[in-house]
Amino acid sequence: MHEHAGTTGFPSGITPLGDEVYAIDTWMAGYPGITSSYLIRTERPCVVEVGTAGSAAVLRDALAALGVEAHDLATIVVTHIHLDHAGGTGDVAAMFPNAEIVVHERGARHLADPARLMNSAKMVWGDKLDVLFGEMHPTEAARIRSVAETGTVELGEGRRLVAHYTPGHAKHHMGLVDSLTGDLYVGDALGVYNPHTRDVRPATPPPDFDMEAALASLRLLGDVRARRLMFSHFGAVDTVEETLERAREELHAWVEAVRDARHSGSGDLDHAVAMVRERVQARYRPLPEEASRESAEVMELLSGVDSNVAGIAHWLDRVAADQRETKAEKPRKAE
Repeated sequence: MHEHAGTTGFPSGITPLGDEVYAIDTWMAGYPGITSSYLIRTERPCVVEVGTAGSAAVLRDALAALGVEAHDLATIVVTHIHLDHAGGTGDVAAMFPNAEIVVHERGARHLADPARLMNSAKMVWGDKLDVLFGEMHPTEAARIRSVAETGTVELGEGRRLVAHYTPGHAKHHMGLVDSLTGDLYVGDALGVYNPHTRDVRPATPPPDFDMEAALASLRLLGDVRARRLMFSHFGAVDTVEETLERAREELHAWVEAVRDARHSGSGDLDHAVAMVRERVQARYRPLPEEASRESAEVMELLSGVDSNVAGIAHWLDRVAADQRETKAEKPRKAE
């Protein structure tokens, strides 16, 4: 590793955050400000989040600009296996052949064999799949290390990342805390942060969204007492308590909006989407003129009203089914 590379004159898309941490814009689908990857440039350099397969070359070039060459990278960590976070794992792993790949145990098999994940993505995204994400390639199974409720990633000189299982957004989601800085890599557990408006809105996609698990994960992350929140979408945020509270408020607001829409209409998803869009729109500030409209459109596809409502509705259906099953069991037990 070239020790002095990347200390001045950072290329566009690389933001130094102190303590040898760098945010790297992966230029998802060719647009800025959608997905952040992070380099922790220590004795054992580590990347958190790789972005899509289409972003792999962008990440490789950014690491090279920061002095991390092909054989230098020690660890690649993905917070979860959704394609905007981990779609490029196989490609980036091939570019950095000495790196260990760390993922939650529920996602490990999908990195080794992404066929099922890609088939599901094709059903959801159709023709947009190639433009947004590209093709996720397999990661060599022997290089994958899975973690469960907790785990650690050694960064050298006593510094480490501590992983915490944080379901709610996805069953294979984890957050990570830097033991030196107190930085908390949140993935999508808090939702999506817009640096232009400083708004947070939830990310509640089907099929895994679970309100109770999401709130429990927020409580766990709050207990960390982080110094800074490192959003995958998008960037570092130092208003920690305020942002965590806003994330909780937004979750409750969206779930209540979907509940109300379902109770007041026919139960049709399109009806619910239209009602929720009208209700939540006023919660968020308008984009300033300098913000990329194309980037905002991609973010709307990734974590917009349609996806959020579908995920919440799916969870509400599961809750209702569980309640019916519980009621049906009570008479049988009495007998």
